[in-house]
Amino acid sequence: MTATPKITALRGGHVTLAAAADAFLATPRAANPNTHRAYASAIDRTIALLGRDRPLAEVSDAEIGAALTELWGSSAPATWNRNRAAITSWLAWYQTKKHWAAPSVPADAERRKESADETRAVAKTAIHRLLSRRDIPLREKTLSRMLYETAARAAEILALNVEDLDLEHRRAPVRSKGGAIEWVYWDSGTAHLLPRLLRLPNGGTRTHGPLFLSERRPVPARRPAAADICPHTSRARLGYDRARVLLDTYAGIDLHQLRHSAATHLGEAEVPLQLIMGKTRHKNPRTAIRYVKPGAEALAKITEVLAPRRRTH
Repeated sequence: MTATPKITALRGGHVTLAAAADAFLATPRAANPNTHRAYASAIDRTIALLGRDRPLAEVSDAEIGAALTELWGSSAPATWNRNRAAITSWLAWYQTKKHWAAPSVPADAERRKESADETRAVAKTAIHRLLSRRDIPLREKTLSRMLYETAARAAEILALNVEDLDLEHRRAPVRSKGGAIEWVYWDSGTAHLLPRLLRLPNGGTRTHGPLFLSERRPVPARRPAAADICPHTSRARLGYDRARVLLDTYAGIDLHQLRHSAATHLGEAEVPLQLIMGKTRHKNPRTAIRYVKPGAEALAKITEVLAPRRRTH
């Protein structure tokens, strides 16, 4: 006698998008603050577009695809892929873990090819010239300088709070990809800018809350967690996508280019790979090697070796 296959009933037909988002963001996979913030950003924008109070089960695959296209369709492939992956994980969790009726990311909203950029590292002289420009606002200049001098991931620096900063020793603890707490270090450029960034209009200084702040106070419908709001100004923490747009607008560079450039410049200065890995906090030498490929300046310099010998008389 053939056994009847077990069928698990789908539930959750009454659950709203907002309630379903809260359930997913409370799971262990979103426990890391940086991960939680990335998921929350993508999910909140998506459900705001679809309608926070709509039942999850009533949303179609096509609507998910349309929302992705409207929000990130014109973005860079890496941005599209990152947010698409967040929405895919979100919806798959409902289907496989909760067995709720939920839509999926449609097949036509597929991943996009991220082409390798052979000119990703910016020349050291270009970076210092760029970060000395007076037309770049203080916040964007401080963020750029800090990303370059710490060689840290953008999400790690954006997650910093004012109380995390050890200004005397020019360092701060960050939570890395794997969840470990590690130190990042900056130099005089960042050290000079940070006190100005923390200064309040009334002459006081910010002592708590997010280090990098958005331009405006959040609206009630999209109010972030209390930990992401500055107690002095009521402004929210600066998000990854907004920071990426700002740096591209003011400096013409990508967030990750600064980390990549820092590692490349250390390699060009003949700093040992072990120290570069300590600075960037890569665990695998094969991964770190990608970032220390010689840049254009170094290649141009060694080409002098191939030139004809100069006459000495």
